[in-house]
Amino acid sequence: MPPRAKNSQQLGLEASLWEAANRLRSNMDAAEYKHVVLGLIFLKYVSDVFGARRAELEAAVQDRKSEYYMPTEAARQAVLESRDEYTSEGVFWVPEGHRWENLRAAGKQTDIGQRIDEAMRAIERENPSLKGVLPKSYARRELTPETLGGLIDTFSRDDLAAAEHQSLDVLGRVFEYMVSAFASAEGKLGGEFYTPRSVVTLMVEMLEPFHGRVYDPAMGSGGLFVQADRFVRAHGGVRNDISVFGQEQNPTTWRLAKMNLALRGIDANLGPQWGDSFHNDLHPDLRADYVLANPPFNISEWGGERLRDDVRWKYGTPPVGNANYAWIQHMLYHLKPTGTMVTVLANGSLSSQQSGEGEIRKELVDKDLVECIVALPSQLFFTTGIPVCLWFLTKDKTDRKVESERPQRDRRGEVLFIDARQLGQMTSRVHRRLSDADIARIADTYHAWRGEPDLKPYEDVAGFCATVSNDMIGDPENNYQLTPGRYVGTEADDEDSEPLEEKLERIRSDVRTAIARRAELQNRVLAMLDGLTVNGDE
Repeated sequence: MPPRAKNSQQLGLEASLWEAANRLRSNMDAAEYKHVVLGLIFLKYVSDVFGARRAELEAAVQDRKSEYYMPTEAARQAVLESRDEYTSEGVFWVPEGHRWENLRAAGKQTDIGQRIDEAMRAIERENPSLKGVLPKSYARRELTPETLGGLIDTFSRDDLAAAEHQSLDVLGRVFEYMVSAFASAEGKLGGEFYTPRSVVTLMVEMLEPFHGRVYDPAMGSGGLFVQADRFVRAHGGVRNDISVFGQEQNPTTWRLAKMNLALRGIDANLGPQWGDSFHNDLHPDLRADYVLANPPFNISEWGGERLRDDVRWKYGTPPVGNANYAWIQHMLYHLKPTGTMVTVLANGSLSSQQSGEGEIRKELVDKDLVECIVALPSQLFFTTGIPVCLWFLTKDKTDRKVESERPQRDRRGEVLFIDARQLGQMTSRVHRRLSDADIARIADTYHAWRGEPDLKPYEDVAGFCATVSNDMIGDPENNYQLTPGRYVGTEADDEDSEPLEEKLERIRSDVRTAIARRAELQNRVLAMLDGLTVNGDE
């Protein structure tokens, strides 16, 4: 049920626009309505950016000091209608008659749905990079002129126009807010295209993708790329400092990502179309500096039976019934020798011994690929309330000196464990969010451990973080389990802070391991007994 409407003055701009748009949804399913709303925001964005560039040219062609100055009206119009003057600046060409002001003027007409569809087709036709991307289903009977006209009025509001006057990037923020709101409205289905903002921010702040190739093989709506771009610019870099490569198997989500990145001016290689990263790798030769992803948790039907001898399974063949370790190895395969990756996985990946997963995890530790494990709080995601974790892996833990990266110490043979399960604040009855302070605490701990000189030297903190040797992880007591709670201990004033459900899962795993060891010992003893002979018995 949509939230009760509030006075727009009590809400931020993005939230106020969401309230207005949601009131017009009527009985339409959120999953369908999402594309109606986001498509219109994108159409307004490309039209407004086009209009801003046109205004610049109009001023320039009349300025005698400008190189664009034209003495006659005909010459001025020729410049204003020159496609190259727009596309050379990264601006999409919006044909006359299909611009936002044209739709706004016709917003109350009975054929407004057809007009929007025609505008979408015209923009795709004039801009090859948008071919097959924009929604073109506004003429449906369930989308009444009142709904479409109301949405056009909503996105033509004076407060949005005033914000755009300050920065056109506001529409990117509105788009991002709407994606989040629709993900919440869709519940579990929403998680298929959206990673919560606080989790995205944490991943990027820890990874620090200052420069190089960034890859996401399960990109959803592209939120990790947007945050990576935001990070680069916040640290004095420019957009071209990173190159973006992504893949998404859901066609509508792939289109959503194309629009999202285009809204931000991010030039991304998302492949010529959607595709399954396991079975139709669209970037087979890519070796990225950074890989970051939030793949689907614990998917069982991923076609693993057709990939038993795949070249990507360097550390062991992942089980057919769970793709977690397939995702890890796919990302490692696409990581350059000095690269670092982070992925979100369910906590079961840290301790599972089923179907060879324990052996793969052992290989990852023994090959010194695991750098950091972060246990996150529960209820961060729309898809599930179960706790999840972040895996950081790297192929190079040496103290290499790279100009585009911050200094780091030699970390070979060590793994950092961070237990952040107690962090975050509930924003609703079912959802939790990490605060900026939470994110800074986790990220600074990781960077201090890596040896960044501008931070306070790293120290273990009982109940929160611990640096552990690979040998300790592999000893019989731990048996290559990577659950942070095993290593960080507990706070002095809290002897048992481990949540009950995680404690039970850990105990189950320990018992299974002990039973397996007992059976192995029994078999060895029986084999030895069978091999015993009595002197004289031949």
